[in-house]
Amino acid sequence: MTSPEQPGTPGTPSAPTYAERVFRSPLAMVGGVLLLGIGLWMGGDALVRGEGMTRWVALAALVAGVPVVVAFTFRPAVYANDDRMLVRNPFRTVDVPWAAVEALRATYSTEVVTRDGGKYQLWAVPVSMRQRKLAVRSGGKVLVGAESTLSELRQLAEQNAVRPSAKGEPRVRWAYEVIVPAAVGFVALAVLLGLR
Repeated sequence: MTSPEQPGTPGTPSAPTYAERVFRSPLAMVGGVLLLGIGLWMGGDALVRGEGMTRWVALAALVAGVPVVVAFTFRPAVYANDDRMLVRNPFRTVDVPWAAVEALRATYSTEVVTRDGGKYQLWAVPVSMRQRKLAVRSGGKVLVGAESTLSELRQLAEQNAVRPSAKGEPRVRWAYEVIVPAAVGFVALAVLLGLR
C-alpha cells in the first residue's frame, strides 16, 4: 500500500517536488492491534487484580512483549523517494541509495540485493503462503501480489540510479529503541520467574 507524503515545508522553494511513497502491510498492523489489545487486557487485569509477584511478572511480560509486537507488526515499512529506499524491518533499518540496488525480487520473501552482495528482506512487503506455493510450482518466478510493489520500486531504482544524490553505499542501523526495552523486559521476566 502506498501513502503519499510531501516532505518539507509547504510553500518553501527548497521543498522536494516528489511524494515519498510508503509501503506497509495492513494485515500486519491489524494483527498488531489485536495482539496489543489482548496483551494489554490480560496484562492490565493481572496488574490490577493480581497479588504479590503476579503484578511484577505481568509488568515484565508487558515490557518485554509490547516492543516485540510493535517491532513485527507496526514497525516494518519501506519508504521510497527519488534518492533512496529506506527499509525499516523489526530490528534494523537499512538505507539503500538507488544506485546501490542490484535487484528487487520475491520468491519466498521480498528482498533487495545490493551491488556489494548484501541481501535485505522487505518485511513490509509480505509474500503469502499461497503465493509461495505458486512460486515453488512455477520454478521461482516472481509473485503476483508482491510484484506490483516491487515493480514500482524497480521503476524508481531505474529512473533515479543516475542521480548524484542517489549514489552511496547501503547503511544499516540497529533499532535499539526496540531491542533495549524488549531485552530489559525479558531479563526481568527471567529473573522474576526464577525467583518463584
